[in-house]
Amino acid sequence: MAVVAPLAKYKKTNYKIWFLILFVAGVWFLYDGYKNEKFIAKHTRDGQPDHTLLFHRKAPPFLIAGAVAVAIYSFVVNGKRIVADENELILSNGEKISYSSMESINKTEYASKGSFIIAYKGPDGKTVEKKISNRSWDNMDAVLDFLVTKISG
Repeated sequence: MAVVAPLAKYKKTNYKIWFLILFVAGVWFLYDGYKNEKFIAKHTRDGQPDHTLLFHRKAPPFLIAGAVAVAIYSFVVNGKRIVADENELILSNGEKISYSSMESINKTEYASKGSFIIAYKGPDGKTVEKKISNRSWDNMDAVLDFLVTKISG
């Protein structure tokens, strides 16, 4: 039986919000910079655009490119997850940590901050610590309980 912790809905929602903010701002600035006659007249002095109008003309490609970048990143990380199976913990980057190499789980901050730290022996024999947060991953309560039973049992 494997316990899976998918990417948090909180993070997915944040990606959507950032996409909308950047895209809407890009379209709005594009409209103000080139189509809105009142805005153009207000921000033109002696036939020269002021810094606000210049910003509204130059920013839209960067804002829309940022929106596209957020959308692509959101698509790429959408399938990421942490899996605790019978033999090892598989992190989102593909790193595998066997339960036999785990030394301790520090969950003192889990109740207040939502994160715990796993200490384990790395491939070179040195102790490595990984911090895992429930703000990035859903279902972390079940994963933490599963890890504790695997290490202590």
